[in-house]
Amino acid sequence: ASNPSATYYCSMKFSIYFAAVALVHVRMAGAFVSHNSACLSPTKTSIFSEPSDTSGDTFTAPSGSAVEELESCKADLVQMCTQSEKAPLDQIQNLVAELEMLGEQVGIGQASSNSGLISGEWELLYSPEDVTRSSPFFWAFRRAFPDESDQIFGITDSIPAPVKEVGPALQHIDLEVSNDGRSASGKFVSRVKVATLGGAATSIMTTRASIVGIEGLDGIRLRIESTKPEESTVLKKLGPLGEFLNENAPPFPSGDALERAAAGSSEVVMRTTFCDEGLRISRNEDRYSEPFVWRRKGFSSGGDAFEI
Repeated sequence: ASNPSATYYCSMKFSIYFAAVALVHVRMAGAFVSHNSACLSPTKTSIFSEPSDTSGDTFTAPSGSAVEELESCKADLVQMCTQSEKAPLDQIQNLVAELEMLGEQVGIGQASSNSGLISGEWELLYSPEDVTRSSPFFWAFRRAFPDESDQIFGITDSIPAPVKEVGPALQHIDLEVSNDGRSASGKFVSRVKVATLGGAATSIMTTRASIVGIEGLDGIRLRIESTKPEESTVLKKLGPLGEFLNENAPPFPSGDALERAAAGSSEVVMRTTFCDEGLRISRNEDRYSEPFVWRRKGFSSGGDAFEI
């Protein structure tokens, strides 16, 4: 008779082999200190700042044409992100920069850490790299192993379809900010669907993180907690036993493993430079020039049980 535990771990590696390579390196690596300070994004100023005592400073509501221009830019960005052929990064960067500039001019999409709009369910439209890199686990992995991560990612990214197919990617964010706006808490869940062998084996790579603080007007600090392949079709084929393993197998404590490799590496900062009711532009602070574009699927519902 087969060993249920062995069956589970074999299927886990089979369905998320690219992440397994990274996790093995985490567990086997020695103390590898690489906690460099990240470059903070420049502080942005909103036109909706408090009025001064100077009589010449008066509030001017954004014109209809300015808002229309912003909406048009958003539509162009969504179209570029969802076209059949992936758009070059520089084109995305230029359109994102235009959107952020228009947002500042009309006071829309600003102060994402405090506006309350960042909470909710989001679907990835564009990733500057492989879709898996939208998960903050891989941001933290780069901090722990700056000299090895790109080589590891290069190997896994080069595996062609249909041997490996990734996506969609979803995120659930539940952010609570204190009344004085100086501290925050909450939870962050990243889910990325991974299929291998033409879809014969799929799983949802799920990383859970805690929101442990805010960084200025547009940043939230995340602490990685765990990573786990969920909803594995390989395990489902085992019947009730597979269902039991899918639901009850413990997640890998990836946050603790990263900390053992390099103190502080389990924490990353996500900068969100635009966020309104429908669209979000977020960045890994350590790679600030590479934006991720997200489209809202729903507003915060107080849970993380969303479907891919």
